[in-house]
Amino acid sequence: MYYIGLMSGTSMDAIDAALVEFDDKANLKFYREYPIENSLRHQIRLINEKSELGHIADLDHELGHLFATAVNNLLKETEINPEEVIAIGSHGQTILHKPDATHKTSLQISDPNVISAETRITTVADFRRMDMAHGGQGAPLASAFHQYQFQQKNKCIVILNIGGIANITLLSNNEVVGFDTGPGNALLDDWIQQNKNKEYDRDGEWAKTGKTNENLLTLLLSDNYFSLSAPKSSGREYFNMNWLNTYLSEIDESISAEDVQATLVQLSARTISDAIRHSAKQIDEVLVCGGGANNLLLMATLNTLLIDTSLATTEKYGLSPNCIEAVTFAWLAKQRIENKTANLPSVTGATKAVLLGGVYSA
Repeated sequence: MYYIGLMSGTSMDAIDAALVEFDDKANLKFYREYPIENSLRHQIRLINEKSELGHIADLDHELGHLFATAVNNLLKETEINPEEVIAIGSHGQTILHKPDATHKTSLQISDPNVISAETRITTVADFRRMDMAHGGQGAPLASAFHQYQFQQKNKCIVILNIGGIANITLLSNNEVVGFDTGPGNALLDDWIQQNKNKEYDRDGEWAKTGKTNENLLTLLLSDNYFSLSAPKSSGREYFNMNWLNTYLSEIDESISAEDVQATLVQLSARTISDAIRHSAKQIDEVLVCGGGANNLLLMATLNTLLIDTSLATTEKYGLSPNCIEAVTFAWLAKQRIENKTANLPSVTGATKAVLLGGVYSA
């Protein structure tokens, strides 16, 4: 019997869909990325500027159909019947994440009612808010799955996920620590979209044509977020073009667009490496997952900054770096269906471990 995990991250480039079987570990049976059209992606990005309830409701419904189509296509490709799938874990598309507000909340759209109805499979969704209701950040949730999948005796391992926002999970014998380090791909993607009309900087090729501007980098690194203690989490509500432009406006000199891109690579790499180094004295290895694992320049920069640490991708342990988040939500669905807690209070700051997600029965 299988579980399916669905994830659309900060970059909103595709719906990641994973078909997973569980024994003592997660076994990936099939993985596919189903693209999200540029026009729909643009409409989602407009939510912060155009937040009428009708617009959000329309997108919630449309994304529900899109996520359901991804599942049905996956089932068709694998020749799996809906009856063979116990549940779908759907993260949805985050449109708001406010972990430090007076009224904590995190909102994802992609109507799970539609997913359940169109796939005929029980769907679990809305994973973050129960943790927040108990005082947590609602993120990062993947740390619990990282512990389940990758923890090893007598080893200190860091799982580094580089999505739009980067986060780390430190796994040691005595504790699990996890938090968002800051921007991963989000600012890199936004800047190249604005300047080159490209969705992302493949392999960091454009950034390679520029040079790091040390004055800008120093300003960016001075942001208060990077010195905050864990638990902490973030999103595009904080790290966005307005954030970057605020700092750019403080620089007297003219900086070329490619130099800004090169500086943003350094920003992601520096804040990640600093967070890793401050988390533990001795780290046996760092395992990278997420879209940033495909950015050759970013990976090379991390290798240089973490020169004394073994750096590899999660492929080393049998799971492609691209699929980890989708597999995570398959596992979270499994935890909810089995009535098992799935948050780590040591990571999110919640007052206790709780069940995560609402169940939408087929």
